Amino acid sequence: MLAPHPLNQAVVAQALHDLRNGQLRRCLAMGFSERELDVLKQPTLVNLLVDAKVPWCSVTVNREVLWRLLSQMHDIEQEIATIDRMLRLGASTEMVSKFYGLTHQEVALRRDIIGLPKRKGRHHVLNEDQEMTLWKHWKSAVEERSIALDDDSAMLELVMDLAEDLALPISVIWAAIRSWIDQGLV
Repeated sequence: MLAPHPLNQAVVAQALHDLRNGQLRRCLAMGFSERELDVLKQPTLVNLLVDAKVPWCSVTVNREVLWRLLSQMHDIEQEIATIDRMLRLGASTEMVSKFYGLTHQEVALRRDIIGLPKRKGRHHVLNEDQEMTLWKHWKSAVEERSIALDDDSAMLELVMDLAEDLALPISVIWAAIRSWIDQGLV
């Protein structure tokens, strides 16, 4: 014996959900007319539609939207990799929150997932030699890469590279650079 067609069940369930939530336009966009939506107000007729063994509706694939959604997967993977890199390089919770909107709990969970120890307190401040070394590296890299001082995403990439090269926490480097920019020292 044939079972009810699952597409019919899904379409009716979605239409009923939209109607209950006052989304009449969504139902009309699915292809229902107002007369057909009146039918959905009658439980016996709804059951007839849901239990139908043959499909009374069809699906079309919007390829443009499908591929746009699939391409976002790369962006998500890149974002996760950048967040993990930031955390490994000593980014503060506030810094990760500023760039990616993660809460303190999400940052703590991310730290646990990648096996980082719990943070205790703030990172140290730069001594004079470290600050001078950072200044030289940062200034030449900004010029070499032609980074605008207000381009936070390009600046973040540079700061991560500097943190790796100089073995300094990214949050300390970021704070120093932001201070230089805010003071107009560049």
